[in-house]
Amino acid sequence: MPKKNNKKNIFVLGGVISGLGKGIVAASLGYLLKSMGMKVTIQKLDPYLNVDPGTMNPYQHGEVFVLDDGSETDLDLGHYERFIDESLTKNNTTSSGRVYWDVLERERRGDYLGDTIQVIPHITNEIKRRIKSVNKSNKFDVVITEVGGTVGDIEGQPFYEAIRQMILEEGRSNSLVIHTTLLPFIGAAGEMKTKPTQHSVMTLRAIGLAPDILVCRTQHNHHLTNKLKKKLALFCNVEHDNVFESPDVDTIYEIPLVLYNQGFDKTIINKLGIKNSKKHSQIKYLDKAIKTYKSPKKQVTIAMCGKYNSLHDAYKSILEAFIHSGIDNDAQVNVKWIDTEQIEKDINFKVFDGIDGILIPGGFGYRGIEGKIIATQYARENNVPFLGICLGMQCAVIEFARNVCNLKKSNSTEFDRRTNHPVIDLMPAQKKVIDKGATMRLGKYSCTLSKKSNSYQAYGKININERHRHRYEVNNRYRKQLEKQGLSITGVNKKLDLVEIVEIQDHNWFVGVQFHPELKSRIVNVHPLFKDFISAAIKFKS
Repeated sequence: MPKKNNKKNIFVLGGVISGLGKGIVAASLGYLLKSMGMKVTIQKLDPYLNVDPGTMNPYQHGEVFVLDDGSETDLDLGHYERFIDESLTKNNTTSSGRVYWDVLERERRGDYLGDTIQVIPHITNEIKRRIKSVNKSNKFDVVITEVGGTVGDIEGQPFYEAIRQMILEEGRSNSLVIHTTLLPFIGAAGEMKTKPTQHSVMTLRAIGLAPDILVCRTQHNHHLTNKLKKKLALFCNVEHDNVFESPDVDTIYEIPLVLYNQGFDKTIINKLGIKNSKKHSQIKYLDKAIKTYKSPKKQVTIAMCGKYNSLHDAYKSILEAFIHSGIDNDAQVNVKWIDTEQIEKDINFKVFDGIDGILIPGGFGYRGIEGKIIATQYARENNVPFLGICLGMQCAVIEFARNVCNLKKSNSTEFDRRTNHPVIDLMPAQKKVIDKGATMRLGKYSCTLSKKSNSYQAYGKININERHRHRYEVNNRYRKQLEKQGLSITGVNKKLDLVEIVEIQDHNWFVGVQFHPELKSRIVNVHPLFKDFISAAIKFKS
């Protein structure tokens, strides 16, 4: 018998091709429901066999998004947090690798009492357990679950089967399936085609699931017409009013408004039988933010000095933080992508012409490091507003040690184990680590700020908490020497005696942080460091 409860599950699935924006649809729905006063959380089910994306190349999967509890997750978790303004946990992310790992560990311990371990019921039961664990305390009214990949992928089959079972067990009135698809426009034919969506829905129905809602991705100003809606409704067995459009937009933060204007949120709560008479609290805010984004009064150009520039998703959270801080400063933030490997090969400072600020992002490995150090030197010597993040902060320390403290050949032991001046060194706790997965200093740690600092001016408080992802740190042996020459240590973790923030006081704005502030910037709550960095860039330009 289906359970009687008021807790609702919404499953967001995708078809035709990947990259359609399932995560944005899920996040947008979360934004709308929360704006209506509901308690909402979102989780991601990823079919890949990696335990988590922590050891995956950014070119493979984009950036690794780190949560407060140290979980290394898919970048879609970043979208969720940025939209619903909530800190998620390890319960909000699951991969096939993690599911199989846990089941096999239980089998090794003898928990299954000698049973033959099978996909059904053991794997599917574990998936269901994980879906439910995110709302174990029943504090959320709605749980939104996104499944990565596309319907029909062999890797995703256990997830779809688990969802089918769960809908049956929890009651169809307590569950809803949203299917995102593509409506391609064929130029030669001069029309949009529905067949890919039809076939995708057929595949979904063949595995025992039927969409309650269709969200169709459209492109190049070719929009979903009423005629197409009727056709899709008929052939996909979906009510006409339950077919929605998700068009290409200037920024992802338009999608909640686009869906809102189509009555997306109202349709969903009606289908789930949710009684809610509260008016939206965040629609006006978002509408105003989008208008500012599209018609800003100011413009700045920030140099992004990285080595994964060919895949912008590798720096996704930073780019989103630029949008948030740009809106807050009524400015358009233009990004100039500068390949630090290229700087190494051909040192030409003309590449920084027209730049109003320089950001050095995090990363791993020696490739492009000297280019990052050169970019840092340019920012310091030319009074250009500078923000160094994680490895970017470490590069700032290396550059300062070499060129101001006269500690020639200073380096990090990550790049030169025999350096005479290891101003950046492996953290003591990392020296015995062998496995690479989930073994870094990960997640939320505290930091105490100096009142006479740009950081304190930004945060407006002494004690902060930020997210980390690193193995190396500023070597405390060199702290006094660095500070004596003018590199101020303005943020420290007192418990571990670790340097968290460095600044140059007689500079327009020069801040390096060991943590990742971009991971906590949200559309309704811009990160203070990004806000002030962009503000400093605006002043520098003027």
